[in-house]
Amino acid sequence: MTEFEVVQPPADGISSMSFSPAPANFLMVTSWDQTVRLYDVVSNTMRTKFDVSCPVLSGCISSPIQGYSGGLDGVIRSHDFNSGTEATLGSHKEAARCLDYNSSKNVVLSGSWDKTVQLWDPREKTGQPQQTANLPDKVYTMSTNGDKLVVGTAGRHVWIYDVRKLDVPEQRRESSLKFQTRYLKMNAAGTGYVVASIDGRVAVELLDPAPEAQSQKYAFKCHRVKQDGQDIIYPINALAYHPVHGTFASGGCDGMVNVWDGAKRKRLCQFHKYPTSVSSLAFSHDGFYLAVAASYTYEEGERDHPGDAIYIRETTDEETMPK
Repeated sequence: MTEFEVVQPPADGISSMSFSPAPANFLMVTSWDQTVRLYDVVSNTMRTKFDVSCPVLSGCISSPIQGYSGGLDGVIRSHDFNSGTEATLGSHKEAARCLDYNSSKNVVLSGSWDKTVQLWDPREKTGQPQQTANLPDKVYTMSTNGDKLVVGTAGRHVWIYDVRKLDVPEQRRESSLKFQTRYLKMNAAGTGYVVASIDGRVAVELLDPAPEAQSQKYAFKCHRVKQDGQDIIYPINALAYHPVHGTFASGGCDGMVNVWDGAKRKRLCQFHKYPTSVSSLAFSHDGFYLAVAASYTYEEGERDHPGDAIYIRETTDEETMPK
């Protein structure tokens, strides 16, 4: 196992990480320190950095030379990594909490605390979204793949859309988990998703609404430790699917990363404990690298905590391949 720290990490909370598609292994990182950074993990260098006028809550990368970010000011920005230039796609009325890139449609989707999801065509320079979905609650998390978009909002609601028609959701669901949704991620096949909550649970869900498909969904406890006969429960902040093996990793406020075989309902491995909360996870396009952001998420309020760091782990089949 080889693992190393990325040079020149952000100076404040790491809010998102995403790897570029093939062939490069570039990692885009957004942060509360008002920066968007691009790293080359092979050479362990920071290629470029953008200074933004507010904390950056979310980001996604469409190619080795193009990325997008969403800020606390609601603005969706595009970043040209080659030229170092920045442009505005548009904006929300409140913070842009989450961003995702849909490679099959070449569009950017943004979810906001203003209770909307907006779809942006980066080729259009109008400053207006192509489509808007209006929701009853703040958007906390979302994930897109193929024609589908899954959105997690306040109130434990999950909304499933066809990205070609955002005006009406295909399905309205209540999360299988009893507590607030923290993060969700669609699988590589586009057939389902995993969702995590603040009470240390993960649910594995299928998009197919048929009863026989829904009978296969399940939830399990993780990121918990027993101490003095009591369960200490940690929120789960991050989920990432392996692009080849279909397994997934979870990261929590306990500083741990687990890798799961969702089909066989078993844990494949658990990595060593990181210095503080795991705030974000990202697999590279081939699954060889796993980026782990160790960044305190203030689950225990204001206190002294380790500095922010990003670890790059070279994963093995033993860690990530179904047995």
